[in-house]
Amino acid sequence: MKIIILGAGQVGASLAESLVSEENDITIVDTDAARLAHLQDRLDLRAVTGNAAWPSVLRDAGADDADLLIAVTQSDQTNLVACKVAKSVFNLPTRIARLRSGDFLRNEVLLSDENFAVDFALCPEEIVTDYVAKLVEFPEALQVVEFANGRVTLVGVKAYEGGLLVGKPINAMRDHFPPGIEARIPAIFRRGKPLAPEGDTIIETGDEVFLLAATEVIRPALRELRRMQKPVQRVMLAGGGNIGQRVAARLQKRYEVKIIEQSPARAEILANVLNNVLVLGGDATDEDLLEQENISEMDMFLSLTNDDEDNIMSATLAKRLGCKRVVALINRRAYADMVQGGPIDIGLSPAQVSIGALLAHVRRGDVAGVHSLRRGAAEGLEMVAHGDAKTSKVVGKKIGEIEWPAGVTVGAIVRDLDEQQVIGVSDDGTSIRRFGRVVIAHRDTVIESGDHVIIFCVRKKLVRRVEKLFQVGFGFL
Repeated sequence: MKIIILGAGQVGASLAESLVSEENDITIVDTDAARLAHLQDRLDLRAVTGNAAWPSVLRDAGADDADLLIAVTQSDQTNLVACKVAKSVFNLPTRIARLRSGDFLRNEVLLSDENFAVDFALCPEEIVTDYVAKLVEFPEALQVVEFANGRVTLVGVKAYEGGLLVGKPINAMRDHFPPGIEARIPAIFRRGKPLAPEGDTIIETGDEVFLLAATEVIRPALRELRRMQKPVQRVMLAGGGNIGQRVAARLQKRYEVKIIEQSPARAEILANVLNNVLVLGGDATDEDLLEQENISEMDMFLSLTNDDEDNIMSATLAKRLGCKRVVALINRRAYADMVQGGPIDIGLSPAQVSIGALLAHVRRGDVAGVHSLRRGAAEGLEMVAHGDAKTSKVVGKKIGEIEWPAGVTVGAIVRDLDEQQVIGVSDDGTSIRRFGRVVIAHRDTVIESGDHVIIFCVRKKLVRRVEKLFQVGFGFL
C-alpha cells in the first residue's frame, strides 16, 4: 500500500515505523528537515520537506497515486486542509486526520466529502484519556484494552507470589473459577521474551501474563492470577495540559482528585472548569509540596505533563514518598522501556497507545480493532471473518485445524455482535443485556462467518500472515 504520512512527530514517526515494517511504501512529510533526516537514517521510507497542506508538497509526496493519506501534524487546520486538497485535487481514496478540537470532531457535516473530506478522525488525547481511566479502574494492571465494543477485555498483569495460579499449570485455572466464568491466557512474557502458553505451562512469579475474558467477568478471573489491590479512591495528577485536564474531568465523578499545575494562568483555568477537583499551583517535582499534599496517602499518581524528564522525576519521587502506584507519560519509547518496572510502575507512551486506532484503518482485510501491546512489541487484533468454507481459510473450520503461525493465539470470539444477549440477572431481578455473545476459544471451536475473532500476535511481523488467513477468496460475493 502506498501511504503518505503528514507530520513526523511522535505519532507520525511511530506510525511510520510500524507501517514500514509491514512492507508498505511510505512517504512522510514535515517542515523539519533534520527530523526527517533522522527518520530516513533509521527507516526505509521517502521524506519530503514542506508544508503538508500545500498541493505542490502533496504532489511531490506522491498524492497522484497514493492509496492512503494520514494527517497527524500538530495543527488541526493543516490536517483538515490537507485532507480537502487530497480529495479535491488528487482524488486520493482514503484520508485520515488527527484532530484535537472537539468543535471539529463532533461535527460530522464539517468532515463530509463536501467540506473537509475526512474519512476518519481521531483524537490521540481522548484515546490516552480512555486508556489512563482504565488503568485507574484496574490498578493492578500493566495494560487494559477492550475489543468488540467493550464486550471483551484483555488485561496484562505481573504474576506475583501468592497468586492462586503461580506455580501451577494454566489448565488448573478452570478448576478455581465459579460456574459461568471462563477466561483464556493468550500470551505470557517471561523475562521480556514471549512464551507460547499451553495448558501445561507453569506460571512463574514475575511473568507478564495477558488474560482475556468477557468484560463482566474479568475481575474474578484476575483474582486467580494475583492479589487484587483495593479499588482506587484518591488520585493525584501532575500537569494540567490537554491530557491532564481530560483525565481529571473523566475521574472527578468517581474519585477524589488533586491536580498540580505549574502555570498560574493554567491553574486558574482548571479551577474554573473542574468542579470537583482540587487544583494546586506548584511544581510536581517539589518534594515538600508532595509531602504537604499527603502523597503517601494517594492510591495512584499520574504524571501527565509535556516533559518526559519532569514526568519521570515526579513519578519516581511520588513512589519514593509512599504513593502506592505511579504512572508516567513518556513520549520517548527508549525512556518508557527503561523506567517501567523500576520505581515507575507504568511508563505510558501516548504514541503507542493511540496508534492502534490508526492501524485498524490501514490493515488489510476486515480489521475491526488493533491494540499495540507491550509498547509496540506485540499486537492484539480483532478480525471479522467473512465468506464460507469454500472461500475462506478460517470460516467453517475448527481453530485447531487452522495453520496459525507460531506465536499467534486465538483468545476469544464474539458472535452476533449486533444482537442483544442476556448475560445475567441484576440484584433487582431484571435481565442484564449486552450486544454479542462471548465464546472463549478452544481447539474445537468453529469459526463462523461474521464472528469477531480476538487474536494475539507476540511479534508484529506475524500480523501480515494473520491478515492473509482472513482474506476472502474470489468466490465470495
